[in-house]
Parts: sequence; structure tokens; C-alpha cells
Amino acid sequence: MTTIDQENKKPPRSELAVAASLDSEIMATKEDVQDPRIPKIASSIRVIPDFPKPGIMFQDITTLLLDTEAFKDTIDIFVERYKGKGISVVAGVEARGFIFGPPIALAIGAKFVPMRKPKKLPGKVISEEYSLEYGTDKIEMHVGAVEPGERAIIIDDLIATGGTLAAAIRLLERVGVTIAECACVIELPVLKGREKLGETPLFILVTSDAA
Repeated sequence: MTTIDQENKKPPRSELAVAASLDSEIMATKEDVQDPRIPKIASSIRVIPDFPKPGIMFQDITTLLLDTEAFKDTIDIFVERYKGKGISVVAGVEARGFIFGPPIALAIGAKFVPMRKPKKLPGKVISEEYSLEYGTDKIEMHVGAVEPGERAIIIDDLIATGGTLAAAIRLLERVGVTIAECACVIELPVLKGREKLGETPLFILVTSDAA
């Protein structure tokens, strides 16, 4: 398991000076410098072979959650990155995005918006379809949860193939929300999920060759 502090990919310059300035601030933090907290975060994540099926190396973050120092450091790194950057929405992808998203949202003064699987939200929803290896699935959020012009980050524990995060980006952009960045604890680079995110930047803490 390899640790990195941030992705070098940056969005193109925007004609909107304020938004561009904020995005530039986010992407420029601690460039090329490894945060000393990250090795402990990486070591606290357990890899389970052949789960949930043979050939899969499952990235188990429950061991990170049991380590109070590593869990706090994980949240703190994200908070330090996004606080004061004009983020009004933290969108968490079901299910483990619900673990990391709410404490980040509270700390930076943003609202938390759950992005759920079909038929999980009780009110009127807007949905976005994405492709799976065999078939399709959808991600949904409540109508009215966000407003046009808001700035959001999208949080999940891991990016693998990138289909769910890409759908979350499309869904929020459809209603006029600007995506400042996607953020995950773990990336599996071999699956090339970041390629599905288009121009949206991706910030990650840990990379793993196990997939």
C-alpha cells in the first residue's frame, strides 16, 4: 500500500475569477509534501483477500475507524483542505461516504447531502444512472437538497472503477452545482477510476495496488 498526499491533476482555468481562485487554493495545498499523518492512516486499513468474492482484495476501513487517532487524522486532513474554501455542500456517496462526510461537513460549516441507492430516500428524488460490469445502477438525492450555484465536494471511502463518483458528479452538475473536488481515503489506480471523472480533480490519501 502506497501513501500520497494529493493528486497532481488540476482543473483548467475558469473565466470565473472567484471560483478559479478558490479551486486554485484547494489544489495547491501541500503539493508534493507527504503529510506525516498519512502512513499511520495507511497502516490502519486492513486488506481482506477474496471478499466478497474470490479474487477481490477488499479494503476494510473498519480497522481505521477502530483507531481513534487514525480516524481523527483522516477527518482533520480533509477539514484542513476544505475549510474556508467556499464549500457549502458535502455530498456523501452510499454507504461509506456517510461515515466520512458528516464530520467533515460539520467542521467546515457545510450541509451534508446523502447520495443513495435507488428507493432508499423517502421524498421526491432526482437520479443518475451509471454502468456496472453487468447492467446498470442509479444514484439518487432528494430534490431541493442543493441549490444552483452552490459549491460541493463529493466524499467516498474509495475510488475503484469510478462509476459511482462520475454519476454523482453528473447528478450535482445537472442541478447547477459546481464540483470543487472529489475526495476519497483510498484509490485503486490499477482500475483507472479517475479517468471517468473528466476534469473534476481527485484528492486521495492512500493508494493501494491490491484490487
